[in-house]
Amino acid sequence: MMISYLLLIASVLLGTLIVSFFQPKKQMVRLLLSFSGAYLLATTITHLLPEVYQSCSLNSDGQYIGAFILAGILLQSILESFSKGAEHGHIHLHSHSEDFPWLLFVSLSIHAFSEGIPLSYEQESNLLWAICIHKVPIGIVLATFLLNSNLKKRNGYLFVILFALMSPFGALLSQKLTFFIDYHKEITAITIGVLLHVSTIILFESTENHKFNYSKFISILIGIGIALIA
Repeated sequence: MMISYLLLIASVLLGTLIVSFFQPKKQMVRLLLSFSGAYLLATTITHLLPEVYQSCSLNSDGQYIGAFILAGILLQSILESFSKGAEHGHIHLHSHSEDFPWLLFVSLSIHAFSEGIPLSYEQESNLLWAICIHKVPIGIVLATFLLNSNLKKRNGYLFVILFALMSPFGALLSQKLTFFIDYHKEITAITIGVLLHVSTIILFESTENHKFNYSKFISILIGIGIALIA
């Protein structure tokens, strides 16, 4: 699991380094978001979702898993009212403020924490790579906002580092705490709802003037294709 923790942290820091040294164009970030969203959605549907239902196949509680997935979708909707869509590449906040954006930090931390919970139960590396790939463009968007705001640079970097630690922290606690072990199916189902909400928003949000975007469509196909053959 230590390698998984390091990969999760490195993916966010990689996004920050990309911003610091290359200042990527918005179009490239959007294509990377589309690819990562497609990869994340395909992995959630083909790996994580069947695994949760399979673990419930011999128990009567399987019928309630759908309710927990819906709860995850609702939870992510609430979180986005505070994060302003940072999970899928959009931050609409007043960057002139010098105050630490606590609402943004807490909502993103809860989202990242939930992403780490299933990793301790997922036997394959598909979900880990899906989350890591997703975190690179999110790290780019987050670092772009923080470093271009009036926040002190050290506070901006502190924000990024703490955010990078949240998913490993979720994976660690899900292995150590009895609550997460006893209710891991239900909690993982909530995480599935969170991931479904985020990934579908990335994939299906309208493009400018509602025009068909060939580049975005191709990046989505590549993301789904890699997830299916991985």
